[in-house]
Amino acid sequence: MPTAVALEDATVAFRLGEARVYTAVEKANLAVGAGEFVAIVGPTGCGKSTLLNVAAGLLKPASGSVRIFDRPLPGLNREAGYLFQADALFPWKTALDNVAIGLEIAGLPRGEALARANDWLASVGLAHFGNRYPHMLSGGQRKRVGLAQVLIRDPKILLMDEPFGPLDAQTRQVMGNLLLDLWNRDRKAVLFVTHDLEEAIALADRVVIMSAGPSARIIGDWQVTLPRPRDIFETRLNKDFHALHREIWSVLKGEVMKGYVQSAEAEAG
Repeated sequence: MPTAVALEDATVAFRLGEARVYTAVEKANLAVGAGEFVAIVGPTGCGKSTLLNVAAGLLKPASGSVRIFDRPLPGLNREAGYLFQADALFPWKTALDNVAIGLEIAGLPRGEALARANDWLASVGLAHFGNRYPHMLSGGQRKRVGLAQVLIRDPKILLMDEPFGPLDAQTRQVMGNLLLDLWNRDRKAVLFVTHDLEEAIALADRVVIMSAGPSARIIGDWQVTLPRPRDIFETRLNKDFHALHREIWSVLKGEVMKGYVQSAEAEAG
């Protein structure tokens, strides 16, 4: 299997004033195969989103390397689509125009872009919502538009940063099943950041755990052997799901507690 994303000893540091340097992530090694779904879980502030931004080419590591399909990443990752936690929709554009805009910017004639956008809205269950503006849509519907907006450009890699975080539990499950259905069609490489260990196991082929920061490291990497195709709700009833959850949580729990202690100390002074 070719490697879609490879981080090799990637260290990310930020300068805080003239004399201080904050190391967010230290010597991260991670390989995501083409067609592989990998979830990253860890305490708040451990650098999960930082790793995603490195893979996107938005951050350059202080040391180490980033390779995309076995080639060094010189700048922005043109092979990737990025779905953020916050909505990235233009409020003055309809759902249809929001989905079509990426193709229009790329030079596709507007008529063809709109036709393809219509097809993608139908694929995410919004065939009759194309003329609605973002403020007229529910949170789950806006996430569907955002997903179509990213996937219409057919990226080879999908980067997802807590994309379902703001949604209620039921809508998260619906969106998870939609994501799996769309992913099963062409099996893009996915790097999915979440705080929710259950969500990570239910969706992914592998679950990667990060330590509490600063100088966060990747401290665990588990294969998820649950059968596909999966239904999120049914998968969570599987005894193997619970066994894997207990195994990963036994490692993750200590890091989560460290993260809470560090956050409390930072707030105190």
